Amino acid sequence: MAGVAYAAAAYLTWGLFPLYFRALAGVPAPEVLAHRIVWSLVFLVALVTALGRWRGVLLQLRSPGTLSTLAVTAVLISSNWLTYIWAVNSGRVLEASLGYFVNPLVTVLLGVVFLRDRLTPRQIAAVALAAAGVLALVVRAGRVPWVALVLAVTFGLYGLLRKRVPIEAIAGLLGEVAVLAPLALLYLATLGTGHFGAAPGHTALLAASGVVTAMPLIWFAQGVRRLRLSTIGLLQYLNPTMQFSIAVFLFGERFTAAHAVAFGCIWASLALYTAEALSAARRQAS
Repeated sequence: MAGVAYAAAAYLTWGLFPLYFRALAGVPAPEVLAHRIVWSLVFLVALVTALGRWRGVLLQLRSPGTLSTLAVTAVLISSNWLTYIWAVNSGRVLEASLGYFVNPLVTVLLGVVFLRDRLTPRQIAAVALAAAGVLALVVRAGRVPWVALVLAVTFGLYGLLRKRVPIEAIAGLLGEVAVLAPLALLYLATLGTGHFGAAPGHTALLAASGVVTAMPLIWFAQGVRRLRLSTIGLLQYLNPTMQFSIAVFLFGERFTAAHAVAFGCIWASLALYTAEALSAARRQAS
């Protein structure tokens, strides 16, 4: 039960992110991102100090190739964060949710391309259905859902590279934000005070962005250690489902016929993908 609680807390927090970042409407996305990086660094430094884990963290960061890989993953995750923050404050949460629905299937494709994984017939059908859904949205809506694709691809590549780095979640995130912090601080210095301090609400939310960023990742890491991947695979849909619901029912974003076709294909593909994952888990358990 502890594993489910940790993982669910992570996904539920991520699912509420549209409300958090919409509350920062009026603050430019790059400024929000810069504060998110800096305050994440502050929080993680304080956390590692409180836990007395600096020796272990530094040993992990000094492993050959670790920092160079983390520099690449830092670029990927910051691009993902920037795109997402911009999407929320531009009224495109629905498209962002599509990206996170598609992400598991992008991860499967990346495994085929980079890890030479072989797809089962049901996985092939799932990927084909997802591609059909995206294509339908392009044809019917007349535009490429680039926000969804950027979010899915950057997060997929991020996950792929992070799996190759033998480092725990706290140390890895600390390394990433440490790489990004000089640029973030330089950007904030050019703004002066910017929106920080201009209004109590915005100031509090910007300062809290470090905790809001780091804690779900820590909970997620705790959950993954305790749960089967098949359980994680089911729980991961909490996040985009919540974002989808917030976009349509709270923010009033238009859910058109084009969206219905696209999401219908994506949801059908995810049903196939999940059924295959559960079958594989049962085969391994038997």
